[in-house]
Parts: sequence; structure tokens; C-alpha cells
Amino acid sequence: MGFKKKTIGFAVLCLSMMFTACGDDSSIAPRGLIHKPLAECTAPAFLKKGDKIALLSPSYTVPDSTIQKTADVLKDWGFTPVIGKNVGKLDAGKYAGTAEERAEDFVNAIKDTSIKAILCNRGGYGTIQLIDLIDPKIVEDNPKWVIGYSDVTTLHAMQTKAGVMSIHGTMSSSIAKTEGKDDNSTLLRDLLKGEVPTYKVPKHEFNQTGKGEGILVGGNMSTFVPLIGASDIDVFQDDGIILFMEEIGENLRNIDRMFHSIELHGVMENVRGVILGEFVSSGTDLDYESTEAMLSKYLKKYDIPVICGFPAGHDDVNLPIVMGAKVKMDVTNDGATVSFDIKGEKKTIDTDKLVNKPQLSKALLKMYAGKTFDVEE
Repeated sequence: MGFKKKTIGFAVLCLSMMFTACGDDSSIAPRGLIHKPLAECTAPAFLKKGDKIALLSPSYTVPDSTIQKTADVLKDWGFTPVIGKNVGKLDAGKYAGTAEERAEDFVNAIKDTSIKAILCNRGGYGTIQLIDLIDPKIVEDNPKWVIGYSDVTTLHAMQTKAGVMSIHGTMSSSIAKTEGKDDNSTLLRDLLKGEVPTYKVPKHEFNQTGKGEGILVGGNMSTFVPLIGASDIDVFQDDGIILFMEEIGENLRNIDRMFHSIELHGVMENVRGVILGEFVSSGTDLDYESTEAMLSKYLKKYDIPVICGFPAGHDDVNLPIVMGAKVKMDVTNDGATVSFDIKGEKKTIDTDKLVNKPQLSKALLKMYAGKTFDVEE
């Protein structure tokens, strides 16, 4: 009988505490105040002549000929290419080996002190499978440049969370096509050697004027949105970020859905500016003039600068930008500038004057992004 009374008393006490806690508004911090600022990242050392660059395939596989052509380009640039031991493997008809094999290549390259940068061969899909297989402390303790875009967006988030900058830029699949002679490739080469760009961007009808400063995060929307609120590499819930977004092969309603997911997770409370990159083959399923027109409709309510049409992503001009770096953006009625707070030789790039010849068809770009299957050129 005594046990029964104690049990009932304990249950009443628990219920009382539960209702008191639920009703005490003072114990709940406003959502926007619980987000800590995203810490500034370390810039890996710039490369010198003879430094080693690992060529890895963390997502889908690429032909050996593509990797060899890129290796030749790196030699021409004065670097020493090192090809990951598993890049030639095939799993499930698409991946460059199993998740464990791809993670092994990445970890080995990170831990190898003689390797100064990692150039990803292509995107597609698969980097999200590697996150639980890579100890972030290894990334933190061995800062080096990781280069790529598309599905490599996941690795950029991992690098940033570990406090290490990385480069959203062209990959082997494109470098091999141009023999490294296009602007995307030469600007990447120059950045690796210590030339830090400041980009001048032409005006755009959907720009929002203003100045913003923060840590650059983001990339391919369909790759980074699943990371929000659901992973140890979620850099989007931290305050003081500049959000970069680009996409390929997604219809407008999917882009709309992803942006609303970003909002519902409270990310926009942390954003100090938005850079909209290229949106390629977005479809016409909704009645908007463009993807930028649709997103502008939602971004207008935020008192932040917005740059539209920044040439980075899945199009012919894909400029290197430094993820995890402190970025300053200044948007006026005449255009915009994007600069990186990184030590190095500064140079200004007028993006309006960069016109790369199309190297890959839109269908092939979508295939490399993992949005379609095999395409004949």
C-alpha cells in the first residue's frame, strides 16, 4: 500500500513539473537567440610548385581517361597529381567504389601531410554516405583545400563545420574537357597559388541592394537542404552566414519546396546575405519568369542584400568561391561585389567579361550532376 501511495505521488509530481515547464514561457529562449555565430575557418596553406594534389571520386565514377587528362593539366600547372587507389572502382553501377572505399581515399588524402589539396573528379550523388565514416577531428587537424561542387557540397559543409575553408569550383570532369584552359580552371589554379579574387557582378533586376558580411555556406540546394537540422555537419543553424544557392535539373516546385524547408528550419534568421548562383534547366512548371523571380518573391521580406545570377554552379562559367571564408557583399543599383577576407594577393575579376565557350551540353551537365542517367553526346 505504501508503494502504491509513493507511486501515485511520484506520478503527480512528474505531471506537475511537466505542466509547469510547458507553461513557463520564460524558460524558452526565442528561436533566433539560441543560434551561436558560425566560427571563422582556417585557410589551408596555398600551394607551391611541386605540391601534391589528390584526385578523388567521392561520389560517382568517371572514366580513367578523364582522370589522366586532369592529372596532365595539374602537371602543367606545376603540381604533382596523386590518384586515389579506389577511384577506378564501381559499385551499384554508379559509385566510384563502396562508401567505405570512397571514405578511405578521402581520409588517406587528408591524413597524408604531403598532399596539400583534394580535387574531386565529379559530383552526382554519394557524399552524404561518407559523413559518418569520416572523423571531423582528422579534417580539423589536417587543413587542406577540398575542391568541387554539386554533390561535393556535403564535403564543403563538413569542412566548414570542422573549421577549414574549401573551394566550390570546377572538377576533373570539366578540367579534362578544356585541358585546363578555360577561366574556371585558370582562376582555380591562381586561387590555389594564392591569388584571391574579388568578383564584380553586373546588376540584375532581382537583386536586393545593401551590404552583408558573414561566413559563406551552401552550394547545391538538393544536396545541402537534407543536412539542415539532421546532421553533425549542419552549418546552417549557426548565426552570421552568407547563403549561396545553385541548382540544376530541378523543377520550380522542387526549388520552392527546398526554399520553404530552409525557412521552416529557421535558417533565414541566421542569413546576412544571399548569393543566387546558376539555376540550370529549372523547368517551367510554375508561371514565373525565372527561378530568380520566384525566389525574389520570398526574399523580399528579409532586409538583406541579394545577388542574382552569380556565375557559379552547373553552367559554362563556374567561378571558384571559398566556402567557410568570411565574405563581404556589396549590392548597389549598378551591380555588386563579392570579396573574401583571406590573406593573399588580391585581384579583381569582372564576371561580365568572362564568357566560356560551352564545353558540356545541358543534358551532359545534368548527367554529371546525377539528375539523369547515361547521355550520348
